[in-house]
Amino acid sequence: MFTFLLVVQFIIAALLVVVILMQRSEGGGLTTGGSPSGLMSARGAADFLTRATSILGGLFILMSIVLAVMAATRHSATIDSSLQRKAAPVSTAPLTVPGQVPFGAGGNSAAPAGAAAPANSAAPGNSQVPFNQ
Repeated sequence: MFTFLLVVQFIIAALLVVVILMQRSEGGGLTTGGSPSGLMSARGAADFLTRATSILGGLFILMSIVLAVMAATRHSATIDSSLQRKAAPVSTAPLTVPGQVPFGAGGNSAAPAGAAAPANSAAPGNSQVPFNQ
């Protein structure tokens, strides 16, 4: 039913575009006018196209509301899990790099375990920088 109404909506939209393009505008539209003695006078054609536009516009809005309600109430009971990714296993062990002490295991966690302090590791005084750095 939803697909059928969607096709009807498409047909209404196409007819609405054609009727709007056929209306006489300042550029003349797609109609060539015609003589007043023909089947339909210019005034009659303009009235017909105006009515057709309003009717098709109303049908288009009505069909849009009906299709929106149908789409909102149409529920699927199953969930497609074909694209679901597998979760990576989570480790609770702390991350350590070989040659480094884990954080919180000692005083200076950035220094390797058992490393001796550099020879001139004293803090420089007032704006004095050691030569080795």
